[in-house]
Amino acid sequence: MTEFNYNAAAELFPTRRRLPRRQPLAYRRFAQAAQAIRFAIEDMPAESLVGAFLEVDEQRYGCDEIRRLYESAEYPLKRQSALKRDGAPS
Repeated sequence: MTEFNYNAAAELFPTRRRLPRRQPLAYRRFAQAAQAIRFAIEDMPAESLVGAFLEVDEQRYGCDEIRRLYESAEYPLKRQSALKRDGAPS
């Protein structure tokens, strides 16, 4: 993956699949790509991330790339603990 600008504006497009009994997640814009990545990984249900993509500087990143960007050593924001992300009791 080429150098990624975590400070660039970003757009997050959710999956197009309809999830039963859930309100669909809508398109969102973020001032910083790092914020969009954190939202996608920490706040979106895992099943909603499948099929979603992030657009930054006219480049598109799928769910696997979003995860790699979040796990990268260059990711500038504090990460939520894995236990909290996975729904385990704290």
